[in-house]
Amino acid sequence: MEPLRVAIAGLGTVGLGTLKLLEKNNKLLAERTGRRIFVTAISARDRTKKRDHAIDHLKWFDDPVDMAREADADVIVELIGGERDPAKSICEAALGSGRHVVTANKALMATHGNELSKLAEKNTKILNFEAAIAGGIPIVKALREGLSGNEIKRVYGILNGTCNYILTEMRQQRKSFDEVLQEAQSLGYAEAEPSMDVDGIDAGQKLSLLASLAFGCRINFSGVYTEGIRHISLIDIDYAEELGYRIKLLGSARLTENGLEQRVYPCMVGQSFPIANVEGAYNAVVAIGDSVGDTVFQGLGAGSGPTASAVVADLVDIALERKAPTMGISTNDLRSLPEAPISMHLGAYYVRLMVNDRPGVIADISAVFRDENISIESLIQHGRSVTEAVPVVMKMHECIEDSMQKALSKIHHLDSVIETPTMVRIEDLN
Repeated sequence: MEPLRVAIAGLGTVGLGTLKLLEKNNKLLAERTGRRIFVTAISARDRTKKRDHAIDHLKWFDDPVDMAREADADVIVELIGGERDPAKSICEAALGSGRHVVTANKALMATHGNELSKLAEKNTKILNFEAAIAGGIPIVKALREGLSGNEIKRVYGILNGTCNYILTEMRQQRKSFDEVLQEAQSLGYAEAEPSMDVDGIDAGQKLSLLASLAFGCRINFSGVYTEGIRHISLIDIDYAEELGYRIKLLGSARLTENGLEQRVYPCMVGQSFPIANVEGAYNAVVAIGDSVGDTVFQGLGAGSGPTASAVVADLVDIALERKAPTMGISTNDLRSLPEAPISMHLGAYYVRLMVNDRPGVIADISAVFRDENISIESLIQHGRSVTEAVPVVMKMHECIEDSMQKALSKIHHLDSVIETPTMVRIEDLN
């Protein structure tokens, strides 16, 4: 067979990792595909930048969009990132000029994946994006192909390694969120501007893609409820352990009678569940099928090696001429599903209040919950203090989110409550 010619846009960590992996394992890949896979052209922001890999033998393009149109390549690999140009124009130019596309760009796919998928179908080309979700974990292929005989009931997981690393280090090293974030930034695990990670946006983009694959619906990132981990403190992590839980930033999608739930938030999960014990920078995804039951995928969610592995896997599929619709089914058949509002969420809750320790405080708090038809399952108060606020922790029975938010708003205005109440949802993974 003719070789598969590849052009790479973006020579950062993942771009160079992909180039190295293709060259290192070139014989293995040729054996597995029956054809050579090699890079013919590259484009990056700075041609003069020192890199730890030779690139002089490759054709250089200053403009990656020109490369997408003109390069001697069958596939354009977009590794620049970002939801706007040049990434979007690169993919459009490549597909429009009859080239396949492989991308690791979750922001682009979450924002423009519907239209890019349609463009790929129109031009009978492949658009693969395994590396856009959970690094080296082959979850796109699993949902699109391996589990295609199942009706997916739910998909959830730890989708951001930075947040998982921070929460793990807080618990294990007994440090605050701010301390661990600074350490993560110094080690390169977190960006200098960490909002995309710690505010749940990155995980939300990935979840919108998982939901589309799992439920045959249009990608709807704007319908994802996102909440980050900035408000999680060490005291909450400690109480979670005492109650038999572990706090994780979880992304979860499922179909309910209220519509499609797409939610990213920190929550407490029982320590007996496998996902509670996924630590550090690792990601994990659980897909539940009506026939197969629970399937668990775990691995590194970022970095040169894991992400390059996913990029090359997509290239192998193209080399073998394995073609599947980008989101698992034709774009014409993707459904537009109603959004299930977070206000309708039904579940148990952890609530921590910092209160003045005086008679009648618990009665006042209980009365507010009673008026909102919320029942307290258990209450923890360690010690007393006449001069300082003390934490009161409550585990609440299942209730509607709207009622919980109304109750917390009223409690916040009680004279005896001196800080904004902390609430963490308790996730039922059964």
